[in-house]
Amino acid sequence: MPTISVKRDLLFQALGRSYTDEEFDELCFEFGLELDEITSEKDIISKEKGDEKAEGASEVVLYKIDVPANRYDLLCLEGLVRGLQVFKERIRVPRYKRIMPPSGGIQKLTITEETISVRPHAVAAVLRNITFDKNRYESFIDLQEKLHQNICRKRSLVAIGTHDLDTISGPFTYTAKPPSEIKFKPLNQEKEYNASEIMDLYRTDSHLRHYLHIIENEPLYPVIYDSNGVVLSMPPIINGDHSKISLGTRNVFIECTATDLTKAKIVLDILVTMFSEYCQKTFTVEAVEVTYPNGKSYILPELAYRREKIKPEIMNKKIGINETPSSLAKLLTRMCLKSHVIGNGNNIEVEIPPTRADIIHSCDIMEDAAIAYGYNNIQMTIPKTYTIANQLPLNKLTELLRQDLAAAGFTEALTFALCSQEDISNKLGIDISATKAVHIANPKTAEFQVARTTLLPGLLKTIAANRKMPLPLKLFEISDIVVKDSTMDVGTRNHRHLCAVYYNKNPGFEVIHGLLDRVMQLLDVLPSKKNGYYIKATEEPAFFPGRCAEIFAKGQRIGNLGVLHPDVITKFELTMPCSVLEITIEPFL
Repeated sequence: MPTISVKRDLLFQALGRSYTDEEFDELCFEFGLELDEITSEKDIISKEKGDEKAEGASEVVLYKIDVPANRYDLLCLEGLVRGLQVFKERIRVPRYKRIMPPSGGIQKLTITEETISVRPHAVAAVLRNITFDKNRYESFIDLQEKLHQNICRKRSLVAIGTHDLDTISGPFTYTAKPPSEIKFKPLNQEKEYNASEIMDLYRTDSHLRHYLHIIENEPLYPVIYDSNGVVLSMPPIINGDHSKISLGTRNVFIECTATDLTKAKIVLDILVTMFSEYCQKTFTVEAVEVTYPNGKSYILPELAYRREKIKPEIMNKKIGINETPSSLAKLLTRMCLKSHVIGNGNNIEVEIPPTRADIIHSCDIMEDAAIAYGYNNIQMTIPKTYTIANQLPLNKLTELLRQDLAAAGFTEALTFALCSQEDISNKLGIDISATKAVHIANPKTAEFQVARTTLLPGLLKTIAANRKMPLPLKLFEISDIVVKDSTMDVGTRNHRHLCAVYYNKNPGFEVIHGLLDRVMQLLDVLPSKKNGYYIKATEEPAFFPGRCAEIFAKGQRIGNLGVLHPDVITKFELTMPCSVLEITIEPFL
């Protein structure tokens, strides 16, 4: 869930009254939010960088509020206050309007064919005659960042650019060019750079370096020009310094470039609706004409309202309450969903505003009614239907094996399901392409690059972290591994594996072999080549030559056991011999 920080005094001023911390916490709960923390800028800096760095920082009280990930309209002070005021019935739901400029000179944005291969969509709007102060300006910038991290998926789906319209001249052109042909002065820089130099400039920037990968390998970079050739922005990386907005900006040109047009429209709607209350004509947004390469033109923002019908009896049944249709309509109106009863009370017509992109299905409407009614006010009842719970056979078998492996003298470990590529490939002498590993698209660290294809690396790393413990070290784990499988709808498949490791001054192959026999005894599988289990000598790069065997049972290969190769032991920072058993237990269900 996203967390927003708002200044307490500013929030109370906007709400028109003060609350104690407990009262505001209760208000947040009633509205479906959570007051996560009460802090200050000084406390935050002190925790992150130490008391010395916090000297001189503001001691203004901050409320950190957890907001549902789909409520983009609550990611700023303006939206939060508006939602709470409507909820408490102090104001009515605003009506957002798209207007044409009185002079008829609508701003235009033309998209060229070159953008198709890199970032094909763009939307735009104008906030005309807006009045900023320091707090409004900071909130405007902060909302953009919150949207970038949330619905925009770190600018990969949508990137927002805001510009002082009085410093640039339309019509505007959104195109894509080779990096060497794009040259401008980036935001808050002193000189011009070409696009390649800009990418190098921000490669070490703590904020912008995370977005460079989106376009850095593309032959063409997206760029927006005005009619005089002034660069507005190079999305999704940086805006131009020429058109930067400030406290004195009166007219804001907003452009959003995107790979997902639907999300771009949502982002634009949220941004303009939240701050249109500061325009001279409140809650109005000036339209922009956007023309695509195929010649089709669109007037944006859409600010589309739609209506849904829902039956009161269904709402009462699903929520577990017994309210009149008019009461239900009032509950929805308090959640910014303007509603009224139609058809002799048989239906409630609900108007979905452009700020509520999260309302997709009737169940979303019912959820808002339940929030407004109050979850604590819903009477608890015993369900009219019942089911008998039962453990999955695979999990039941896993629990039984855990008990007996522990009784055999082995200690259970629980290791990470993610690991580095080296752990499952180079360190085991296997090529990564042969592992069928599922790769993480944007891993946070080098330690979590892929989903594990074997339990062995996790146990060896656990032993390495406990080398000072008395020998022998006998560990086991029964967990899932993940491999690619094109026959599955998700493209992957889980397999439940059992892995055991014996680490001592001598290899202890007989200990691991004995454990295999005990496991098979527990599974009621006899040693036999026909209907039981047997082992067969083999060679694998992770094992010492001549000390490795495949295990067969139920007519199929289920795993292997053996003594690890000295190179593998060394790569996992171990110094003594190690014997290993790893099998899949799913064939025994």
